[in-house]
Amino acid sequence: MSSTFFTWLRSPAAREYFFSTHFWGPVANWGLPLAALADLSKDEEVISGTMTTALACYSMVFMRFECSPGTTLLFACHATNATAQSIQEIRFVNYWYNGGREKKLAALEEGAPTRTVPSPRLSSKHQADKKL
Repeated sequence: MSSTFFTWLRSPAAREYFFSTHFWGPVANWGLPLAALADLSKDEEVISGTMTTALACYSMVFMRFECSPGTTLLFACHATNATAQSIQEIRFVNYWYNGGREKKLAALEEGAPTRTVPSPRLSSKHQADKKL
């Protein structure tokens, strides 16, 4: 099986594939889901709900068009990004609208160690006045 792959790798069809947008487009597009996966460990305070929603919708819409056999790499990219962005969206909603932020602030008042990141929604002047 490996000899068949290496034979194909040396063929003009392989060169045509590797120098086409069907290969480099998905490779370049993998930056979005890789960044989203890396952001899963970051604090919920820095998640942008608007951008996360836009990226999740983008991936879900374009995933529908990637069902043909030649675009499986792009389909996998969009599926990974849609999943990661959906998880980020759940984290955002839980933090800002379902009491996650209040629980974090209560834990800080009790002296429990947690990570804190300045809120992007407040100016630096307000950050100095705000005690977390």
